[in-house]
Amino acid sequence: MAKRSNQGHVPIYTIDCFRKHGAIKSYACGRDVSRTPLTIEAPGARKMNKKLFLLTFIACALPLLHAQAVAQDNYFTLSGVYTDDDAARGVKDDYAGGQITLGHFMTDIVSVEGKISAASPNYNDGVTTGVLKLAELGFNTRWSFRRDRRISPYLLAGVGVIDVKSPGNEDTRDMFYNAGAGLNWHLGRGPVSLNLEYRLRRSDDGPGYNDKITTLGLSWAFGDKPAAMPTPAAPPADPDSDGDGVPDSRDACPNTPAGHRVDSRGCSLDSDGDGVVDADDACPNTFRGATVDARGCEMDDDKDGVVNRLDECPNTVAGARVDTKGCEIKDVIELPGVNFESNSDRLLPSANSTLRDAATTLRRYPELVVEVAGHTDSDGAAEYNQGLSERRAITVRDYLINEGVRADHLSARGYGEEEPVADNTSATGKAANRRVELRIREE
Repeated sequence: MAKRSNQGHVPIYTIDCFRKHGAIKSYACGRDVSRTPLTIEAPGARKMNKKLFLLTFIACALPLLHAQAVAQDNYFTLSGVYTDDDAARGVKDDYAGGQITLGHFMTDIVSVEGKISAASPNYNDGVTTGVLKLAELGFNTRWSFRRDRRISPYLLAGVGVIDVKSPGNEDTRDMFYNAGAGLNWHLGRGPVSLNLEYRLRRSDDGPGYNDKITTLGLSWAFGDKPAAMPTPAAPPADPDSDGDGVPDSRDACPNTPAGHRVDSRGCSLDSDGDGVVDADDACPNTFRGATVDARGCEMDDDKDGVVNRLDECPNTVAGARVDTKGCEIKDVIELPGVNFESNSDRLLPSANSTLRDAATTLRRYPELVVEVAGHTDSDGAAEYNQGLSERRAITVRDYLINEGVRADHLSARGYGEEEPVADNTSATGKAANRRVELRIREE
């Protein structure tokens, strides 16, 4: 009758040594079977592990089926191993082993890697002592994150084969599956990084062991770096066929000539609103609403230099000299509105507009020689009136000189009450006689 094990695992039986030696206590199998029997798993347990192995393998392989064909790189890692063995193995946890990893990136994140590791912890099951030799060959899929940063974490999962040699026992070779996580700490800008990894290994040898493995080592990257993902093509820009800075989709004037300033609609600016764009406007500050010619200038039908809008004498003879109102200059240029304070040669403010127009006319014809003549009404003494009229004439002459009229072509004279143009018996007549006028003397 086979003896049932009391080790607390899936039901196991000490049957191999019975078959070979026919005794409960035998060392033919390398141990006292009455204390540490060789075990096998209950029917169905290994089949379950094989299914789990297959599922793990498929899960690790799925990312490779979708790997993109991009430039790839590789890595090589050499590590020391600390193994926290399953207590059931009867070995002492120790820094007794090494690991070599060779990996290949299929995408910028996913890589496949192969691992070879070995460990030789001290073995003591209470009967036999020595060194337990563990060797594994595994294949993992690894998911790396933030590879362009100094610290890059990753996850891994995979399967493999573990070979166990224990003192006085037959060698075993079984499947395992593992999962874990790690960090790569890049040292400077070179290819070397410090690698720290932790994984849990579940193996099928014996009753099934759960080992915790920590590795620390150096990793070297080599080969081509993953190519950057192509930048998506920018959507086609809205063209600007006439190069005015307004895209065709919003351009109400799509054929604007080069160099024209345009508004938000893409049309050439017409700052004065005269219908002639600024680029072609010879008179850019035309009075709003005025009629203009093709050059953007106000119309002057009689060509006297005074635009129609201001021309009070629209049919002036060609070539005639005219004042600012477009009227021909005769022998005298009258200055209506040029008035003074009572008994004074101080101009009233209302005189400024008329005198500025007179200065404009004289500047236009610089060849004219002009006398500024002052007049009064008959009130008061004749001698006083003559002096007052002369002072007023001098005031007007000085004003015109300040406005840019040639001083050497201007003279001033007072006529007092000698040359009335109206009757001095009425207020209206007296007002007309109190005047200053410009007399053309010679050219």
